[in-house]
Amino acid sequence: MKRLIGTILGLAVLTAHATEPDNLRRLKVPPPPWPQGDERGMANQIGPATFARCAWHMQQPGAKSYELSYPRSNTMPLSPFAGPYVVKPKASAGIPGTAHAFNSEQLNENAEPAQQGTQMDALAHFGALKQPWDGKSELPAGEAVYYGGFTQKDVKPTPDSPLLKLGIDKVPPIVTSAVLFDAKAYKKASMKDGELVTAKDLEGMLKAQGLAGRGVLPGDVVYVRTGWGDHWRDPDTEKFYYTKAPGLSFDAAQWLAEKRIVVIALDTPFVDTVAEGMLMGKAGPAPGTPPGFPFAVHHHMLAQAGIHLVENAKLDELAADRVWTFCTMILPLRDKGAAGSAVRPVAIGVPPIGAGQKTPSKAAGRK
Repeated sequence: MKRLIGTILGLAVLTAHATEPDNLRRLKVPPPPWPQGDERGMANQIGPATFARCAWHMQQPGAKSYELSYPRSNTMPLSPFAGPYVVKPKASAGIPGTAHAFNSEQLNENAEPAQQGTQMDALAHFGALKQPWDGKSELPAGEAVYYGGFTQKDVKPTPDSPLLKLGIDKVPPIVTSAVLFDAKAYKKASMKDGELVTAKDLEGMLKAQGLAGRGVLPGDVVYVRTGWGDHWRDPDTEKFYYTKAPGLSFDAAQWLAEKRIVVIALDTPFVDTVAEGMLMGKAGPAPGTPPGFPFAVHHHMLAQAGIHLVENAKLDELAADRVWTFCTMILPLRDKGAAGSAVRPVAIGVPPIGAGQKTPSKAAGRK
């Protein structure tokens, strides 16, 4: 009887979505406001509490790892806002007087690898001008204000200066718990260009995915699957992926910032929603967008809330296994003064029974 009860309890744990116990959820993370001159933003919360939540997921029986980035190649979809990405293999080389042979690659001139593929934005990737620029006169870059009140003189005093403040090298290793919001499943279809994930949608998904009791914790990373990642093709012969996309609404960005997340990541190229024609000036920004800020989610997260962005996250396998909460690790390269970095986010979590796992009885029957 005891063995039967133990089996039943074990199955109950496995079939439920793995969420951290209350004592770990109650662990305190450093709260804002941060000291004057802060360059980490919400990433200041990364530390013992987030490590403990992350470690709990890694220690669970049945935990598995997931790749949340796409392989990088010359033929992947490329951002129209960044330089071309061409990696050229070099001929095998040797060292005279030795038996060594080695290989390496080189990038094309004007390449911007930090803004292509699965990538992370530094806080200084976006600043705000005093008023909209007309595009005809010289850009008044000296007016720009960044996260924490840093000015253009503080951040990028000359056109050829690296970022002196708020660069990607200031981001600590992101090691914390995470939540996946599956908007594609919630809306029962892949989202279309211009469609929004709203704050109301986020609250609805927490309930639909059985996470209302947990919610979003301070220090979490939030991933949102819209289904737009289904359009990622390599080779990218259609040239479709980067022309438009769904994304977060402005009120969703505000909602997430109030929860004090450290990173927001979507399976889209912009995080902001981009309707067809918007990039060519033939369509306006999403409803509810503040005037002058068509990429309002970028502006709010980076320049106001101090929350980093990850674009082009690969979330299909995580969603297929219905892993809604998990440990995540995101490690940007420490390129000094850079506005972004290629990243390889990973997740470690436990799929519930029926989501790619064998039940104990089936496993036992195959010994």
